[in-house]
Amino acid sequence: MSIWLSYLEHILEGRRLITSPESLYLIYLAIFLGFAMAWGVGANDVANAMGTSVGAKVLNIKQAIILAAVFEVAGALLASNEVTSTISKGLVDLSGVENADLITVIGMIASLGASATWLLTATKFGWPVSTTHCIIGAILGFGCYVAGIHHVHWDILSGIVLSWVLTPFIAALISAAIFYSVKTLIINKANPVIYAKRYIPVYFFLVSWIIAQIAFGQGVVFLGVKWNFVQSIFWTLIISLVFTFIGHKFISSTEEVDLKNHKDYLMAYRSVERMFGVLAIFTASAMAFAHGGNDVANAIGPLSRVITILSDESLHDHPRWVTVIGALGVVTGLSMYGYKIIETIGTKITSLTPIRGFSAQFATAFTVICATVFGMPVSTTHTLVGAVLGVGLMGGIGTIDLGVVRGIFSSWFVTLPVGAALSILYFEIIKFFVLGL
Repeated sequence: MSIWLSYLEHILEGRRLITSPESLYLIYLAIFLGFAMAWGVGANDVANAMGTSVGAKVLNIKQAIILAAVFEVAGALLASNEVTSTISKGLVDLSGVENADLITVIGMIASLGASATWLLTATKFGWPVSTTHCIIGAILGFGCYVAGIHHVHWDILSGIVLSWVLTPFIAALISAAIFYSVKTLIINKANPVIYAKRYIPVYFFLVSWIIAQIAFGQGVVFLGVKWNFVQSIFWTLIISLVFTFIGHKFISSTEEVDLKNHKDYLMAYRSVERMFGVLAIFTASAMAFAHGGNDVANAIGPLSRVITILSDESLHDHPRWVTVIGALGVVTGLSMYGYKIIETIGTKITSLTPIRGFSAQFATAFTVICATVFGMPVSTTHTLVGAVLGVGLMGGIGTIDLGVVRGIFSSWFVTLPVGAALSILYFEIIKFFVLGL
C-alpha cells in the first residue's frame, strides 16, 4: 500500500516512472491485455476482410489468412496513427478527476480487459461483433463511471456514432452501384469476355489507388519520410499503374468465347467470374489494409495511452513498438481462430460470387479508408455487412438469410453496453489491487 501511495505522489508531481517496478507491473498488464484484445480483433474482425473472398471461393481459408496477415500488418504500421489518437485520448476528459493519471491508466487497462473478454466470447460462438463498439463502450463505461457523463466529449462521440449509422448505408449503396456497373458494362453485353478485358483494368486501378493513397498519404510519416502532396500523388499513381499492369496480365490470357447459344454464354460468364476472382484478391488485400489501418487502433489506442502516461518523458505520438504488438496480436488471433467468423461472413448471409464479393469488398475498403483518413474509428463489421446486404438486395430480399442478419444486428446492440459494464467491473478489481480501495 505504501509503495503505491509513494507512486501516486510521484505521478501527482508530474514525474514519469517507467523504470520503477510499480510502473512496469501496470505496463506488463497493459501489454498483455492489449495483445489479448488484438488477438480478439484478429480472431473476430479480420475475417471481415477475407470472408467474402472465401465465400466466393476465390481463396481458401489458408490462403486468406496468409494474405490478410500481410496486409493487416501493413495497414497497422502505415495508416493507424489518426484513429489511434482518437481512441486513446479523444473521448472522455478525466483531467479534473483526483489522481487523473493513475485513474486513466487503470481505466484504459480495464477497457482492454473488457474488450478482450467480450471478443473472445463472441468469437467462441461465431458472432461477428464490432471491436470498435466494444472498445468505445468500454472507455465510455469507465469514463462516465469515474467522471460522469458531463465529461464526455460529445462532439467527438456524436461524430463516431453517426459514422456507425452512415457507413453501412454508404457501403451498401457503393457496393450496389459497383455491382450494377459491372452488370451494365460487362455482364449484359453481347460478349462479356471482351468487355471484361476492357473494364476490369479500370477496377484494378481504382483498388490500387485506394491502397496506395492511404499508404503514401499517411504511411510515410511512420517510415520517417516526409513527402509533399505532389510527391504523394506521383508515387500513388506509379504504384497504381504497376498493380493495374499486373492485374491486366493475369486476365489477358483468358480466351474469348464465340457465342452461338446459351451454353456458350454460360461459359463466357464463368470466364468473367474467374477474372473477377483475380480482382477480388486485390480487393481483399485492400480490405485487409483498410482494416489494419482502422481497427487495430482499437487495441493499441488504450495501450498507447498507458505507455504515454507512464513514460519518463513526454511523448507526442504513440511508440512504434506498440503498433507492432497490435499487429502481431491480430495475426496470431486470425491464424488461430479467424476461420469461425470467415464462415459466417462468407457463406451464411447471402450467396456470394466473385463479382458480388468484389463489389462488397471494394465498397467496404473505400468507406473504411475514407474514415481512417479523418481519424474516425468506424465499425468494419457494420460496413462490410452493409456492403454484403447491398449486393444481396440487388438479387432480391429472398437471397438474404434474414435470421443470420438479425443475429448479427443483435450482437451489435449488445456489444456496447456489455463492454461498458465489463470495464467498470475490471476497473474496480484493478483499482482494488493497485490502491487497496
